[in-house]
Amino acid sequence: MFTGLIEEVGTVRSLRQDGDSVVLSVGAEIVRDGLALGDSVSIDGACLTVTSLDPGGFEVGLAPETLRRTALDEVQEGSSVNLERAVRVGDRLGGHYVQGHVDATATIVGFRPEGDSLVTTFEVPSSIAPYIVEKGFVAVDGTSLTVTERVDSRFSVALISYTRERVGLAQKSPGQRVNIEVDIIAKYVQSLLEARLQPEGAV
Repeated sequence: MFTGLIEEVGTVRSLRQDGDSVVLSVGAEIVRDGLALGDSVSIDGACLTVTSLDPGGFEVGLAPETLRRTALDEVQEGSSVNLERAVRVGDRLGGHYVQGHVDATATIVGFRPEGDSLVTTFEVPSSIAPYIVEKGFVAVDGTSLTVTERVDSRFSVALISYTRERVGLAQKSPGQRVNIEVDIIAKYVQSLLEARLQPEGAV
């Protein structure tokens, strides 16, 4: 479980093929502290398992399913990635419940300055658009953000200067993909409603 509050922007050191998987090596300082083999870490919003450690960072394995479902198939040596360690019992939960299970990828439509903020708009698959509501939460590359507007399959968030300086999103360009995780509560509500509306005796 994560909060969506990014602890550090790490740097991709290398990627190498290992059978059917890809080993991703990430340079990190803050997140590296206290990290142990087998720990979960969020990399651009995807929950991954630490398989190797060294003084300057760590490695994780990217399974074919991860590469299919996330935008991590586009990272390369030198890419910046958002990092967060799993939340511990007793930690403050300043963002929202983020599982690190990416629902889909979205495309950055554009950026628009508005006062101190940078309004960023995304296009998402129509299948997950209903889960995104104005003033609700969404995790973009693992960053917990508040939705300022949603029209059909497009939604926007406002990045204040503090956030822009601490996450990798503002350095991306229109047309690039990002990882999206919608609020788990919305998915549970839909599942419960579908079960109640299902005809009695249906399988």
